[in-house]
Amino acid sequence: MRPRVGGVRRYDGHMSDDISTLRRILSAARTIAVVGLSAEWHRPSHFAAQYMQAKGYRVIPVNPRYETILGQRCVARLEDIIEPVDIVDVFRRTDDVGPIADSAIAIKAKCLWQQIGVKNLEAERLAREAGLDTVMDRCVKIEHARLFGGLHWAGVNTRVISARRPV
Repeated sequence: MRPRVGGVRRYDGHMSDDISTLRRILSAARTIAVVGLSAEWHRPSHFAAQYMQAKGYRVIPVNPRYETILGQRCVARLEDIIEPVDIVDVFRRTDDVGPIADSAIAIKAKCLWQQIGVKNLEAERLAREAGLDTVMDRCVKIEHARLFGGLHWAGVNTRVISARRPV
């Protein structure tokens, strides 16, 4: 953490948000536990999870309100997952992320990913100290499309310059 500047605490930049790190995280991952995944098709969590599932990722819904979402059995909490988890993707309020980070550490996930608008610095610090990669305030679907998909073909400046087509 940087010192307060004008009464606002500034982030010191240790988050895993550079292009090469995001590409490494998404390339290595196969299983994503989506905490707060909604069964309602119009919700951002549903759209992002459906996209990642279509791209070949195993999506595990973590939501005690439903039995199944996107054809997958829901679990009530991360500790109920019986297989290794690469990314814990959090679609919850910032205040709810602390216990989720503790659970991500307990199940030995590789990355704690806080979605757009979610920035819990304390949870990020705990996860990083436990050896997890951390991403805050970014959408896993948008980042995947930006780095591996065809987002750049739609005229979006992805800030990725390459002569190679994404694999």
